[in-house]
Parts: sequence; structure tokens; C-alpha cells
Amino acid sequence: MGEARRRESQGLPPRAPKRTAAPDTSPRLAPWLPLTRNQANRFVSLTTRGAWVGIGALVLFWLTVRFIGPGLGWWALADG
Repeated sequence: MGEARRRESQGLPPRAPKRTAAPDTSPRLAPWLPLTRNQANRFVSLTTRGAWVGIGALVLFWLTVRFIGPGLGWWALADG
């Protein structure tokens, strides 16, 4: 039995149609470039967040190599 028949037999109203995302009405960066200002702003915020995640991962890696690994006896530093 299909969803529509089941809902009808149970006395339920028809299911509402799925909502689609509203089209991006922000102005384009350039008439020849298919990129809007909202898309550009989201790209900048995403890459900025990614850069900070990368910086944090680099600091964590450096702390592990320099202090945590030698402190736990996993390896010995060549300069120490």
C-alpha cells in the first residue's frame, strides 16, 4: 500500500510537499562569474575556519612531537 493510500485510509491529510531552498537572490560578484556574494562569504568563512583547524592541528602535532612523545618515552629527541 502506498503512502497516500495509507494516509487516506487512516483519515490523515495528504503529506505537505517538501520545501525547496529559496534561490540565492544576492547580487553576483561579477556579471560573468556565477558566484554570488553570499556564496563568496560562505567560502571565506569556511576557509577561515579550516585554516584555524589546521593551525590547531599543527600546534597539537608539535606539542606531541616535542613534549608528549619524549615525556612518555615513545622516542628521544635528536637535539636533546
